[in-house]
Amino acid sequence: MITVTMTINSNIVGPVDVDESVKMIDFLHEYQGLTGTKFGCGIGVCHACTIIVDDADGSSHTERTCINGVGNFNGKKLRTVEGHAKRNLMGQITALSPVQQTFVDHFSFQCGWCTSGFVNESTVLVEQLAKQPVDKAQVEDVIENALKNHICRCSGYRKYYVGLRDLVLSQPGLVK
Repeated sequence: MITVTMTINSNIVGPVDVDESVKMIDFLHEYQGLTGTKFGCGIGVCHACTIIVDDADGSSHTERTCINGVGNFNGKKLRTVEGHAKRNLMGQITALSPVQQTFVDHFSFQCGWCTSGFVNESTVLVEQLAKQPVDKAQVEDVIENALKNHICRCSGYRKYYVGLRDLVLSQPGLVK
């Protein structure tokens, strides 16, 4: 057994005693009731299980939860797909995040299994571009590089890429 404490979607979780063999995706689903992060391949290839880790220096990166034990996230600040939309005081969603909205607007997903991974990876990219904009001519390559490891079983790649491209090009300050 190990004891873990972390922040998930701005909520402090723990200390919680959990078997050290528990994968983070199972902790999210079974201990926290956060089922938006999807279990796809179980070997870290498809990236459906990707969540965001907010680093102390203000940067963020993604981690896969199907191959990382809950102990790897001890003491960290995390965001899952459930934490992106704006909510009112009663917890009801009042607005999707810009990334979520562009994926809805572009009908990017079919079955939706991969969507949480695409949303989290795209959110990190948009946040990075807000700090370090890229030339307009580099946008397609930057998106390709950010999303290249994500697998969509329904072949929705094009719509994810186009949605993200349109978002990046329409948001002030993301491109030079």
